[in-house]
Amino acid sequence: MARFFVIFALLLAAACKKETNTKDALRQAVIDHLATRKGLDLNMSSLNVVITAMNVRETDADATVSFEPRGGGSGMNMKYMFERQGDKWVVKGKQDSGAAHGAAAPPAEGSVELPPGHPPAGSPGGALPPDHPPLGSGKKQ
Repeated sequence: MARFFVIFALLLAAACKKETNTKDALRQAVIDHLATRKGLDLNMSSLNVVITAMNVRETDADATVSFEPRGGGSGMNMKYMFERQGDKWVVKGKQDSGAAHGAAAPPAEGSVELPPGHPPAGSPGGALPPDHPPLGSGKKQ
């Protein structure tokens, strides 16, 4: 009976170690991916990067990655897709993502095509519908 518990404990430890290794490998893949992005001036040493959820298959994986500033503040979650290349995981791309607490990050300027004649997004003094209250008035219809 004691032998059974020893074997069970070893198998449990091996399974936990494998999950930890996979989380660490996916985390490193994200860090490596962000380091190669051109024009992305990101100080990774100022962020906590944590794999909060993952779904690992034989040659691919999906994971939710939490980015939080060290020292506190709001962070954001991103969903990444990974592919196994040899003994490493590599980021294939991102899935839909949003800031922490479910708020979506605004699109980068010029990244969304607006209908013809639409004022630029965020421009002050844009035309509002005739019965629309002034922006910032706090009135709701």
